Amino acid sequence: MQELNLPPFEYKLSETDGKRYILDSFRKRLVLLTPEEWVRQHFLHWLTGFKDYPAGLIAVEAALKYLRLKKRADAIVYGTSGKPLMIIECKAPGIKITRDVFDQIARYNFSFRVDYLAVTNGLVHYCCRMEPGKHRWTFLSSFPDFPEINGQPA
Repeated sequence: MQELNLPPFEYKLSETDGKRYILDSFRKRLVLLTPEEWVRQHFLHWLTGFKDYPAGLIAVEAALKYLRLKKRADAIVYGTSGKPLMIIECKAPGIKITRDVFDQIARYNFSFRVDYLAVTNGLVHYCCRMEPGKHRWTFLSSFPDFPEINGQPA
């Protein structure tokens, strides 16, 4: 798999019928190792290992409905109150992060109404925040730690 702009983490791979799988510690099961999954695993481990996001408050492939269609968000971060705080969209490293990617994640937000959106392809990472009272997204210059998005003092 491609080297990413994220710190390495300990992972377990296995192979069955010529297909590679990675142990997803968030879902507690083996999942097919695709380029997007490689990014997701790295990004989520970075959040938990370096940004103080509790693993137990991250839902991977969270189901949602959008215009009667069933969709799945790559990950949702919940607050300690149980309220969804952030939607994360992961793309394979070869996929450019474009306006279409942000449109996709913004559509998902109709279901969750979070204040933070994050998009990564493992090489480039973006996080934006809904400006209170303005209904406008602002891109952040750095990725927030969990206490910040959870409304706790850092």
